Amino acid sequence: MKTHIDIAALIPHQGSMCLLHEVISWDDHHIRCSAISHRDPQHPLRSADGLMAVCGIEYGAQAIAVHGGLLADNPHASRAGYLANAKDVSWSIARLDTISDDLIVDAKKLISESGRSIYEFTLSAQEKILVQGRVAVVLEGESA
Repeated sequence: MKTHIDIAALIPHQGSMCLLHEVISWDDHHIRCSAISHRDPQHPLRSADGLMAVCGIEYGAQAIAVHGGLLADNPHASRAGYLANAKDVSWSIARLDTISDDLIVDAKKLISESGRSIYEFTLSAQEKILVQGRVAVVLEGESA
């Protein structure tokens, strides 16, 4: 298991913007993380209306970034990645801050080639899917 400190070493997001709490499991094609930051009243993505479900895309993107870092030959020298698009995103709730349980963030690599990857992700709590979708990521120095 990787802790919040380990996660912060793998992604550019630091401080309260590092949203994931720990890596529960991972292999070459999948990562499962937990998050507790959605309960923080000072969450950096929280608006006056609360932490909207669309922010779940960022949780998924951070899990994907961690996955890339864990798979890199030298994770501390890995290139920055950029979210190129998000597709088929849906949510079953309006706000994430209303969830009292830990979030589980799953990301599954569907394809990866020449610095470009497509993942599907889900955020769930108590086995109920809250947010899901697909994202494309492009590594720095690669064309979309």
